[in-house]
Amino acid sequence: MSVKAVTAQAVCPVCDGTGWKSAHAAEHAPNGAPRTVTRCDCVLRARAEKLLRSARIPRRYEHCDLENFDVFPGAHPSLADARFSARAFIERYDPATSCGLMFVGPCGVGKTHLATAILRELIATRGIRGVFYDYRELLKEVQNSYNSSVQTTELEVLRPVFDADVLVLDELGAVKPTEWVWDAVSFVLNTRFNDRKTTIITTNFPDEPAAELEPAGRTFSASEQARAAARRETLGDRITERMRSRLHEMCRTVVMQGKDFRQHVNCANFR
Repeated sequence: MSVKAVTAQAVCPVCDGTGWKSAHAAEHAPNGAPRTVTRCDCVLRARAEKLLRSARIPRRYEHCDLENFDVFPGAHPSLADARFSARAFIERYDPATSCGLMFVGPCGVGKTHLATAILRELIATRGIRGVFYDYRELLKEVQNSYNSSVQTTELEVLRPVFDADVLVLDELGAVKPTEWVWDAVSFVLNTRFNDRKTTIITTNFPDEPAAELEPAGRTFSASEQARAAARRETLGDRITERMRSRLHEMCRTVVMQGKDFRQHVNCANFR
């Protein structure tokens, strides 16, 4: 980025296009000497705008922030608690500590809204490098990198995921689990865990253990088979117990409950 954070149409009245402004007397450089100039706010805004453009936030969530997360009358109390947790996370964010958040709940309660709001706020106010990935799209991109006709390697696809200060991984577990999917999830989460990078996750699957393996040779009654068929899949089922345990080391779980907001309001803000 040029030192002059300006366009041909407008020149910042504070720095006159230089990108620098006079510092307050109380400000000091890292070596303790008094600052005479500091970066102008226009430069910081330009950098934040550039980072937002490269964050891959879907258009339907570009407007999301904590202020327009509407906890409407009669909403489940967990939604207000989740918004409070998101605000506290932003205020206390420290890149030196890698603990993230995992929003768990059914469709339409606002998990993606809050995750995106956190990402946008941290980019705008802290200048962090952040990126948003839909879980299904990320796996498709990794799979496509194996195609000999595609001039992209798996590492090139995953580099933005690994390098981001904050990653939002939306809809974790949405792809039918296979050994390849489990390997890919393990690679992403373990790499970010080892590099102490913050990860924010949303999932529709309850944060519960995987089903226990049934004893070989046992005959099940019709009622037992019916219960097994009706059992709702859990996050442990979708990503394995080993990776669910890793997530508990990486993220604090925030459970959101309530009805699908989109069924009551003609609005696509919530997910």
